[in-house]
Amino acid sequence: MAQVAFIGLGNMGGPMAANLVKAGHGVAGFDLSQASLAAAAQAGVDTFATLAEAVNGAEAVITMLPKGEHVVAVWENLAGLVPAGTLLIDCSTVDVESARKAHSIAQTVECVSLDAPVSGGTGGAAAGTLTFMAGGTDRAFARARPFLETMGKRIVHCGADGAGQAAKICNNMILGISMIAVGEAFALGEKLGLSHQALFDVASTSSGQCWSLTSYCPVPGPVPASPANNGYKPGFAAALMLKDLKLSQEAAAASGASTPLGAAAAALYETFENTGSGARDFSAIIEMLRGSR
Repeated sequence: MAQVAFIGLGNMGGPMAANLVKAGHGVAGFDLSQASLAAAAQAGVDTFATLAEAVNGAEAVITMLPKGEHVVAVWENLAGLVPAGTLLIDCSTVDVESARKAHSIAQTVECVSLDAPVSGGTGGAAAGTLTFMAGGTDRAFARARPFLETMGKRIVHCGADGAGQAAKICNNMILGISMIAVGEAFALGEKLGLSHQALFDVASTSSGQCWSLTSYCPVPGPVPASPANNGYKPGFAAALMLKDLKLSQEAAAASGASTPLGAAAAALYETFENTGSGARDFSAIIEMLRGSR
């Protein structure tokens, strides 16, 4: 078993670190939030008051942070704290440019690096069923894979530095667009007198089938585990969906890609967040689409 440092112990990072502990790894954790540190300590993580203390002696360092600027800042600090050969894995969802900048920082101190954002939400983090989308060298992927397999169910090597972030941004643009489409369909079905179950039974076995419908249905009833049956408690918060959609639009602008539906989805989620709904599950956007919020 390895000694791992985990930086960022929030709603996603905390459960991920806990799964590493369950697998027998020694896990040292650091976070700016005292509440997150306390929760991680209860899960068996050895928590520390400084980044330097947490990474001391670590064979691998995993970061899970809110934004690209945070990842770059932390990795710049790591560069002066960890020895050459240390494995650095970033599981945050950030812009591709920041991911590549983090890889460059790692390379200057001869560390092995991987960008490996995740899909699966807080439920997947707790259950250890996340999907990891990894970008980096074959060597980095091979070294990181045992750790990722402890925290996830599906591990995909997407390509070179930054490819994991590119895959995550594209995937979540699909997700944001499809949830709006499913929400609009149910809102229309309600107006036409269709029951939720009837529309679900048809669409889930027909050409309208998609993950947003069959696994995360935005209305109560058809999919018992969906947030719609729990007052839209996230899951995956609308504010995080908006963040990812904005990243997709920044990437589209930088690369010259045309993404009109991605742009429309970003605008709708921004309006939804402005209603005060950013902390609700992203599937709750159906309420705005109905005109009830």
